Amino acid sequence: MLKNALIGLGSNLNNPVQQVQLAIRTLSLHKDIELIKASSLYESLPQGPQDQDRFINAVVLLQTHLEPKKLLLLLQDIESNQGKVKLRHWGERSIDLDILFIDQLTIEQEDPDLSVPHPYALSRDFVLVPALEIAPDWQLPDLSLLKDHLSSCIKHDIKKFSSITESA
Repeated sequence: MLKNALIGLGSNLNNPVQQVQLAIRTLSLHKDIELIKASSLYESLPQGPQDQDRFINAVVLLQTHLEPKKLLLLLQDIESNQGKVKLRHWGERSIDLDILFIDQLTIEQEDPDLSVPHPYALSRDFVLVPALEIAPDWQLPDLSLLKDHLSSCIKHDIKKFSSITESA
């Protein structure tokens, strides 16, 4: 069954703009994915330790027949191919790809690596702002709208960096 998914992307190492753009291109070329839309790029303060560079973030809307676990494995393969090494919790990274939402699915406790919606998605402006740019009417599993959560999320000094096409 065809599913819509919002995927979050972030990088603050090894030319972050190129890292995010490469991950988006890789997703767009995958045979089991149709990339519907990509947000602009946004720059933000890190979520974790503040002794690291600012992040470049984006969100993509895609359609896929892949089951959530297979989509997660695909994202992890892209991260690995782009040299992701996790040095510390919420630390610097060359690329980070997260499943934020898949339609109105809720997936919990089936797999420790897979939680949908992403457990922190609604509390981070660097997720919500780009997601709302491309999916302004996204409805959550509890039937609330994504946009209703923006006013209560943590602020990370987010700034629009560029659109994908401006910097590609």
